Amino acid sequence: QLQFVESGGGLVEPGGSLRLSCVASGFSIFGRNIGWFRQAPGKEREKISCINVRGVTTIYIDSMKGRFTASRDNAKNTVSLQMTDVKPEDTGSYYCASSCTAALAAYWGQGTPVTVSS
Repeated sequence: QLQFVESGGGLVEPGGSLRLSCVASGFSIFGRNIGWFRQAPGKEREKISCINVRGVTTIYIDSMKGRFTASRDNAKNTVSLQMTDVKPEDTGSYYCASSCTAALAAYWGQGTPVTVSS
């Protein structure tokens, strides 16, 4: 099955850290820009990050800049999102996708929930 397998979400206290990972299954991430998306409770899905084929990351949500970092390991067919100093407003389901444009992404992760609460 062609998909990303996600892991790493969970419950974390404010100020803590999480590392989300997506392992590509059945396809290669090589040559693909990879997007991270988040759907907060009751809200539309939004793009939070794009990591291009050279590993350069763009964070699109101002409140996440300086706290979130995306990375990729083509040899392991894996992308990651490192979340630090998390805040309650970071709560949501996080998805990786095989494009930085949601409509063009052929492959998605199943979503991993992140809850930031004390």
